[in-house]
Amino acid sequence: MLTAYRRVVRNQGAPGVDGVTVDQLWDRCCQRWEAIREELLSGTYRPDPVRKVEIPKPGGKGMRMLGIPTVMDRLIQQALLQVLTRLYDPTFSESSFGFRPGRSAHQALDRAKAHIAAGQRWVVDLDLEKFFDRVNHDVLMGRLAQRIKDRRILKLIRAYLQAGIMEGGVVSPRSEGTPQGGPLSPLLSNILLDEFDRELERRGHRFVRYADDCNIYVRSRRAGERVLASITGFLTCRLRLVVNRTKSAVGRPWNRKFLGYSFTHHFQPRFKVARESVKRFKGRLRELFRSGRGRSLRRTISELRPVLTGWVAYYRKSEVRGIFANLDQWLRRKLRVILWRQWKRVKTREKQLIRRGLTPQRAWISATNGRGPWWNAGASHMNQAVPTRVLSQLGLVCLIDKVQELQR
Repeated sequence: MLTAYRRVVRNQGAPGVDGVTVDQLWDRCCQRWEAIREELLSGTYRPDPVRKVEIPKPGGKGMRMLGIPTVMDRLIQQALLQVLTRLYDPTFSESSFGFRPGRSAHQALDRAKAHIAAGQRWVVDLDLEKFFDRVNHDVLMGRLAQRIKDRRILKLIRAYLQAGIMEGGVVSPRSEGTPQGGPLSPLLSNILLDEFDRELERRGHRFVRYADDCNIYVRSRRAGERVLASITGFLTCRLRLVVNRTKSAVGRPWNRKFLGYSFTHHFQPRFKVARESVKRFKGRLRELFRSGRGRSLRRTISELRPVLTGWVAYYRKSEVRGIFANLDQWLRRKLRVILWRQWKRVKTREKQLIRRGLTPQRAWISATNGRGPWWNAGASHMNQAVPTRVLSQLGLVCLIDKVQELQR
C-alpha cells in the first residue's frame, strides 16, 4: 500500500468527485484507512463514481472520454495493479507491448519493422471501435475468474467496472467499458485482449499489438483480406468487440500509420514520421502561435521548447530526416510572422528592419511592399533581420540537430 501511495502521489492527477487532491490523500488515509481496510477484507467496499472528463482526440476528430476516480480509489486500484501485474504480465504475448513494464512503443515499432523486412509487406491495420468504452464486463470477468480465486478481489474489480459516471452532478450507471483514467484499466484491457493475441499466435500470424492498436503482417492483399474477415468474426463472437470497418483496412505499410510512424517502401524499410502525425503536430503548434501574438518572442519560444523537445524525443527513430528540416523552416517562418504582425505599422516595420541591419532604402521598400505576413516572413528581408542564429539564442530548438544528437 505504501508503494501504491508513492506512485499515486508521483503521478499527481486531478481530484475525483469528492474533490480530494493527491496532497490531501495522506490525511484522508489517516482518518479512514482502518474502516476502508475492513470493508476491503469483508468484500463490502463500494467505490465512488468516476468523474467524467472529455478531451479532444488526436487530430480533433471527436472527443475521448476519461473517467477520473477519487484519489482513494486510485490508491486501491494501484495496489491491485501491482499484484495483478506480477500474476499476468509474465504470461502475456511477446507481441504485446502496450501498458507493460519494460516495454515501449519504440520496441513495438522495431518488431513491426522486422516483420516487413522479413517479407510481410502487406498489413492488416485493425481498429477497434471505442474499445475502452465497449469492453464487455461479463467476458472480462470470466477471463479474470480463470486465474483469480479470491472472490473478494473479483467482486472489487467488478465494482470498479460498474462504478457510475458523474456528469453535472448526476450519476449514470455503467454496464460496459473500462473508461481510461484509472490505473487498473490498461491492465484489464491487456487481460481481455490476451485471448486475441493467443488466437493470432495459434494461426501463425506475425503481428504487433500496442493496447487496442494492432497490425497483422502478411504476404499478399488476398491473405490480408481473408485475415481481416476471420479476425473480425472472432472479435465479435468471442470478445464482443466491434471492429471499425471504416478505419480498418488491408494495405501497404508505407501507406498506413502505426503509433505515429510510417515506413519507406525499401526492401530494408526505414522509419519515417507519418504525414498525419506532422499535420497534427502543426495544428498543436498553431494554437501556441496564436496565443503568442501579444507576447515577446522569447516567451513564445520558451513555451514551444518543451513541446518540441517531447515531440522529437518520441520521433527520434525516424530515419527520414527531411521532415525535421522542413519543420525547422516552418517554425522559423511562423515566429517571423508573429514579429511582422507585432510591428503592425509601416513606420514601425521600417524602424525595426533598420535596427536589425537593413539599409534604410531596403527597409522602406520591404515595409511598404503590401504583401501579407506569411509572404514577408519567408522573404529575404525578414531572414536577414531575424536570422536562425537569433532565434537559437532565444532558445528555439533545432529539430534536425536534436534528432541527430538523440540518434548518436
